[in-house]
Amino acid sequence: MGNDLSQYLRPTYYIDSEASEVIAFARDAAGDRKTLLEKGIALFYAVRDKIRYDPYRIDLEKRESFKASVIIGRCYGYCVAKAIVLAAVARASGIPGRLGFADVRNHLSTERLRQLMNTDTFIFHGYTELFLDNRWVKATPTFNLSLCDKFGVSPLNFDGRNDSLFHPYDREGKKHMEYVRDHGHFADVPYEKIVAYFREYYPAYFQHHDNVRAHDFEKEAQAEKK
Repeated sequence: MGNDLSQYLRPTYYIDSEASEVIAFARDAAGDRKTLLEKGIALFYAVRDKIRYDPYRIDLEKRESFKASVIIGRCYGYCVAKAIVLAAVARASGIPGRLGFADVRNHLSTERLRQLMNTDTFIFHGYTELFLDNRWVKATPTFNLSLCDKFGVSPLNFDGRNDSLFHPYDREGKKHMEYVRDHGHFADVPYEKIVAYFREYYPAYFQHHDNVRAHDFEKEAQAEKK
């Protein structure tokens, strides 16, 4: 794989691929699969569905809340958190992994969340890039299967060979998601940059954060669908 990929295999404070929680998650997800490609695919689905998407409990105050081992322990997280976990379990499995960030429109959301954000643009949406079969492939494990069912959106799949970002249309053919700005890739979590962006673009969300934590995103999605 070459020395140029070594930084994407090393553990960091946030992508703590040497942590016991990360190693155990990776081993359980990969099972008896032999190739890195097969392991990468299995890891994607495990992170997608075993770590529940929750945009209401984002903790910017504590750096440790962005550590992969901590996220695995609590079994929930938003897009950046889930991307961190996938990068960590990939590195724990011998697969180079790094983080990518982009601003997107038409992100899966509820009316309550849109009001709190006061915009239809999600800043610094996180995804993961895995180095499989000698090339980088983008993978987004954000939305778990049960949440997609509630929104009426096809879950995002991953074959290890093609980029898996987001379907541009939902099951009814309506425009779903659009990437409007790419912030590039990172070997570790750009914590300060994420905090600065979020506080600048979503002041109302963090002003009322204690009340925000009480909301249930999946229940909201199900209620709106009905």
